Amino acid sequence: MDLQLARQVVVVTGAASGIGAAIARVLSAEGVGGLVLTDRNAPGLARLGSDLTTTTPVETIAADLSDPAAASAIAAAATSRFGRIDGLVNAAGLTTRGSFETGTVEIWDELFDVNARAGFLLMQAAIADMRRRRAPGAIVNILSMNAYCGLPELAIYSATKAAMATLTRNAAHAHMADRIRVTGINLGWVATETEILKHAGMGHGPDWMAAAAAAEPLGRLVTAEECARLAAFLLSDASVPMTGAILDLEQKVAGAI
Repeated sequence: MDLQLARQVVVVTGAASGIGAAIARVLSAEGVGGLVLTDRNAPGLARLGSDLTTTTPVETIAADLSDPAAASAIAAAATSRFGRIDGLVNAAGLTTRGSFETGTVEIWDELFDVNARAGFLLMQAAIADMRRRRAPGAIVNILSMNAYCGLPELAIYSATKAAMATLTRNAAHAHMADRIRVTGINLGWVATETEILKHAGMGHGPDWMAAAAAAEPLGRLVTAEECARLAAFLLSDASVPMTGAILDLEQKVAGAI
C-alpha cells in the first residue's frame, strides 16, 4: 500500500531508540516529506538523524520533555525548518516503577510530566498549527495495554497512559470538524533496547527474553517495527476517516481470562 506521506511533515518524540526510532525509520522508508525528531538522548538522536538524512529531510532537536517549555521549542523547530506540522507521534515515555506501596510524589510527578503533560502540550501545539493553516492533520499517541488496569508495580505509569487515552479521544472529538484525526496504539510487551537494559538492571538472566517470548501465544514479543507500521498507517490518508480509535497491538484480548 502506498501511504502517500510525501507531503507530510511529522514530529516524532522519543526518537533516539526503541519505538520512536522504529517509527522514524518506517516513515523515512515510506517517503515522508520531512521528519522532526526529538529525544533527551542527544548522541542517539544525532546518530539516527545522520542515518536518515540521506533519504529524508530531517530536523533534530534534543529536548527533555519534563521541561514544560520543551513542547513549544519542538514545535518552533518544526515550523522554522518546514513551515508546518502535519503529523505528530507521541512515542516518548518513562516506565519508572511505582505501586500503591512504593509510589512517591516524585515518581508521580516525573511520570505525569513526561508521559501525560508533555503529550498534551505537544498535541496542543500541533493542533494550533493545523488550525491556523486550516489544514488537516493526524496525531498518533503511543499508549499501553496497562491503561486498562496495569501491573501492580506500574500503577502510576498505567494512570499516565489512561490519561493519554482520554486525551486522545477528547482531542479527536473536539477537532473532528477541523479534519484533525487523533488515534492511539495500546502496546503490549515489546522487545526494545530499553526493555532489555531494564530487565538486565533488575537482575534477570540473559535468557529472560527467550523465556518471556516462549510464554506468548505467538512464541515471541511484539516488535517495534510492527508498532511503527501501524503508526505510519494511522498518520496516512489510508486510515481516513478513522479518529478517536485506540487500537490494541497485543497478543491477548483485553479483559479475556
